Amino acid sequence: MKIYLCLQAEFNQYAEDVKKVKTRPTDRELLDLYGLYKQVIAGDINIGKPMLDVKGKAKWEAWNSRKGMSNEDAMNAYISLAKETIEKYGM
Repeated sequence: MKIYLCLQAEFNQYAEDVKKVKTRPTDRELLDLYGLYKQVIAGDINIGKPMLDVKGKAKWEAWNSRKGMSNEDAMNAYISLAKETIEKYGM
């Protein structure tokens, strides 16, 4: 339980830090971060796929691509991607 709480704290910190990068990441990077974030926060996708909203559809697909991923695996993947993004774009 203690390890999970440490992982949760690290996830929360990176979720805040990645918002502070100097340069906007690519759309693909943002969608990857979004999909992992939603998988951690909400679990498997639980909404219908938007048909007319292009941005909403892309976000839905990013989250849906993480379906079945455990909370812990999603947190670890998010932290790794957030670290890469911060190193690439600076804070």
